[in-house]
Amino acid sequence: MRWLALMLLPAPALADAVILTRSLPARATVGLADITTVAADIPGAATAPDQVLGQALRVAVQAGRPLRVDDLTAPEVVVRNQLIKLHYALGGMTIAADGRALDAGAVGQAVRVMNLSSRGTVQGVVLPDGSVQVAP
Repeated sequence: MRWLALMLLPAPALADAVILTRSLPARATVGLADITTVAADIPGAATAPDQVLGQALRVAVQAGRPLRVDDLTAPEVVVRNQLIKLHYALGGMTIAADGRALDAGAVGQAVRVMNLSSRGTVQGVVLPDGSVQVAP
């Protein structure tokens, strides 16, 4: 009788899970051709393509494995040793200088940069255009 009651209960609704269609290495950017969605209730998995598209992987992920939200991060805009522009603004004054990134970083992250003119090290925030804004 118990099995009859279990058979009559409605099946639980499954949420979508985003699955990789091919293996990707760490720091690779996830594109539309790299993912598909399947009906599966996987805890921690991304449920919509919008959550993963354009994001970078923290770890290597094999094909067929669900993408977990914890496996993703913002893509790096500045890479280590890249030549970049430094911007310093205070009031109406703006100074621009050339620099070399000592750290890699995504938009909004703090990175260390060496000013190529003074050889001094400063810290600033990565801007969307790949330059670094140095705080006063």
